Amino acid sequence: MIAARFRSLQQNSDLRRLTLLIGAALAAFGLALVVVVAYAGWSADRTAVIRERQLVENALDNGVSRVLDEQKSIAWWDDAVLNLTRGQVNTAWADVEYGAFLNETYHHADIFVLSDRDAPVYAYVEGQRLEPASAYAPFAAVVGKVVEEARAGAGDLRPRAHVFEAGRARYREQLGGVDPLWSAHILSLYGEPVVVSVMSIVPNVTPSLLHGEPFLLVSVVRIDEAFLGDLGGALLLPNLRVAAGAGAGDAGALTSEVFSADDGASLGYLQWTSRQPGKPLLMFILPLVALGVVLAGALTWVMIGRLKRASNQLAAREAQARHESLHDALCALPNRRQFAELLQVELDALVMNRNGRRVVVACIDVDRFKDVNDTMGHQAGDMLVKAVAARLAPRLEASDVLARFGGDEFAVMRAPAKAKDAAALAETLQRALAEPFELLGQSIAITASIGVAEAPEHGFSSEELIRAADIALYQAKGQGRARSMFFCAEMAADVEHRREIELHLRDAIERGALDLHYQPLIACADGAVTSVEALLRWRHPQRGEIAPSLFVPIAEEAGLMPALGAWVIERAFMDAARWPGLEIAINLSPVQFRHVDLSDTLQRLAAKHNVQPWRILFEVTEGVLLESTERNRSVLDAIRSMGFKVALDDFGTGYSSLRYLADFRFDKIKIDRAFVTDVNERKRAFTIIQSVVTLGRGLNMDIVAEGVETEAEAQAMRMLGVTQLQGFYFSRPVPAERVAEVVAAFSAVARAGEARPLAPQSRAG
Repeated sequence: MIAARFRSLQQNSDLRRLTLLIGAALAAFGLALVVVVAYAGWSADRTAVIRERQLVENALDNGVSRVLDEQKSIAWWDDAVLNLTRGQVNTAWADVEYGAFLNETYHHADIFVLSDRDAPVYAYVEGQRLEPASAYAPFAAVVGKVVEEARAGAGDLRPRAHVFEAGRARYREQLGGVDPLWSAHILSLYGEPVVVSVMSIVPNVTPSLLHGEPFLLVSVVRIDEAFLGDLGGALLLPNLRVAAGAGAGDAGALTSEVFSADDGASLGYLQWTSRQPGKPLLMFILPLVALGVVLAGALTWVMIGRLKRASNQLAAREAQARHESLHDALCALPNRRQFAELLQVELDALVMNRNGRRVVVACIDVDRFKDVNDTMGHQAGDMLVKAVAARLAPRLEASDVLARFGGDEFAVMRAPAKAKDAAALAETLQRALAEPFELLGQSIAITASIGVAEAPEHGFSSEELIRAADIALYQAKGQGRARSMFFCAEMAADVEHRREIELHLRDAIERGALDLHYQPLIACADGAVTSVEALLRWRHPQRGEIAPSLFVPIAEEAGLMPALGAWVIERAFMDAARWPGLEIAINLSPVQFRHVDLSDTLQRLAAKHNVQPWRILFEVTEGVLLESTERNRSVLDAIRSMGFKVALDDFGTGYSSLRYLADFRFDKIKIDRAFVTDVNERKRAFTIIQSVVTLGRGLNMDIVAEGVETEAEAQAMRMLGVTQLQGFYFSRPVPAERVAEVVAAFSAVARAGEARPLAPQSRAG
């Protein structure tokens, strides 16, 4: 109700008061200029030196008044007060209104905002925002004199800006009691003259916005060549400048007068070429002044019209923006930012009062949410997110805070909590998601991975506690999902271990410290090696061999797969040039498959290493093809049109593999080893493989059996009509230097007509 009344009053009075303020400012500014010009014409009979010295002094005073007027347009403004929150400046707003506006429009070189205790809280120096304390330190001694005078209302410095004082009195009468503080002086900074202007930040419409001592807006304007050039041009005083010495008179009537700062410090000498102003001053300057006032008035009315239209939308936009900045758009739940703020409030209370008080945070991730998006569409994914939020909210206590961090991730805070609340909360969340969801006419059963952390054990800041819960959530997902994990120190150590592996892997990629091994594929027809598969290997200097199953997932999470995949393809093409006639199989990751330059890269590498495209076979899994059928078909067609071959890897492990055989063209199918292992003892697997072979042959595809580890499995695959065999029974992956040796050995066995491989190896061997 109070807010609504405030908005109503603001809408009714903003325009009127703004009009009066701008009119008064324009009148004061125009009057000052007219007085200066009239005084110059009236005093034409006086000696040039006395008259021009007085004009210069008046111009300097008006320059100081101008700086104050420029400050006033920003400092005496309701928005300026509203953008001071809890003693802090809204830096985004300040960068535009204080920094960019004063610096670019009025050439204020240095801008500071001081708190009610005169401590710097904002600094914009030489065109950029800096850290307030360190940026303000070099200015403190000089600026402090003006700040002290502004706060006290009087001081020992020479008075300046009398014109502005009149405007300040009118402002005080209009606002009804608020007495704005200000002070401005010409002082010496680093041995150079400057205008230091200090003005209180107070409301121009609503006095009630001001609480306690006002903050201060500080501007430092250099009295440099441009500043004096403006003054000299306005006064028709050529060559107005500040010099270190008095100089000497010459034919140009050089005038040199002592120039002192308002605290008595010497600033050198003011020098200019003296001339009689007389009629030219009145004939040219007065019309320009009048024109400037008229144009300023016209511009003011245009701006007032725009402000009137904007004021009707301001209150609604502000409330809407505040709500959107703190809430999730899909579920209307608090977002990560608001959750962290609320959590920090509870943690601060925990620090103040530790009598058994606890805070519990649980991070929730919906398992396999991507499958719902991919199979049912993003609309279903959004519906599931909202359904999860609606399911969780009524199961929680009234004091609990439920938030959505984004995607399929939620968070819950329970405070104050008891010792057993962490486990109870995790159990409540798991039970809430145990029942299926109805989406688009389908019943969808989901599970969730939950990570739990609690204070004070796991930290006293929102960042620490959320990070601990995230780490526990990561562990829950890594251990199979559909479970709750409670943070412990060992989890943090595991994260650090993975981070260490990530850093070492980055270094290994940059240094080329990885390697490719090649596993042969044996032709069932004659037992010869017709193809080899490139497999990535990494030998760490201290840790020894690191399994791809460990470092590849880390590379995917860290965004290293583009660089890693590019290295594998480049190296495989380079090695392929060493074995003419031998097919090289390369695994293609989803990241590489989505790369827009994949076709150009493959064509360039084939030409660079002089490798015929038909010798390169790219193996893709169901995960590569799952996202966009049309795009995937075009990519596969482009690869095959260049002469490269494509194989569907791990066939049989995905629920929709048969659909892929209908949608895409493959040269080869690789049956997953889950079907090959102990095939003689599993009639169902035998039948499935037989069906796949028949299907593949009908589609003119070669069939490869992966993971062959025994003679019995090899014989069964041959009997079923598989084209090629691959597995430890025949050979483990070998370095590139041994590929020719292995190929020769199997060729010798094939020529001898033997049915067994040269050196069968078990999985452990």
